[in-house]
Amino acid sequence: MAQGLIEVELKFLPGPGTEERLQELGGTLEHRVTFRDTYYDTSELSLMRADHWLRQREDSGWELKCPGAAGVLGPHTEYKEVTAEPAIVAQLCKVLGAEDLWAGGVAAVLGPLGLQEVASFVTKRSAWKLVLLGAGEEEPQLRVDLDTADFGYAVGEVEALVHEEAEVPAALEKIHRLSSMLGVPAQETALSKLIVYLQRFRPQDYQRLLEVNSSRERPQGTGHPDNSLG
Repeated sequence: MAQGLIEVELKFLPGPGTEERLQELGGTLEHRVTFRDTYYDTSELSLMRADHWLRQREDSGWELKCPGAAGVLGPHTEYKEVTAEPAIVAQLCKVLGAEDLWAGGVAAVLGPLGLQEVASFVTKRSAWKLVLLGAGEEEPQLRVDLDTADFGYAVGEVEALVHEEAEVPAALEKIHRLSSMLGVPAQETALSKLIVYLQRFRPQDYQRLLEVNSSRERPQGTGHPDNSLG
């Protein structure tokens, strides 16, 4: 994905007829793929508590999700995705209050920054794309990912990528319109795979995130991390 794009997404709980409905709406299945995601943080979850999510995807490299602009309430999430390793390292140092480290890529600074693996799981994904009727030719396509994690949790995500904050409201309108067509309840909130993983396997860490996010609408990932927190 191009550096600097803003990801606007809405997670939902897919049903047995979701793929058939996507086909009816003109969606195209791009691919089915299986991959492993590994998330890293400090022992105190300093990144997640600051709504930053560091992930290494098998065969795809590193990604850091940083919070987008606040102000539009709802079950969606908005993140800037950073994939260039020098930019990831610079942002990690900033969030963790460390001096800038230039000792190579992300893997080289995990130890100095006190970052360790906090979650790792395999996902089976079917990736769809479609353009809503009435959208102009230059309108970005919507993506729909249907995921099943190896610990038994299934979640879907409708996603749009935009270049500027000013484009977010229009992207949200398209996301909500497609979600409605898929039969997703207007106020449904679905947890990201990462958050469910923490609930099940690291409940103390999940509780720590709940406490930190008590002043917000929800812990990150109820609209996302992945999610996400993809």
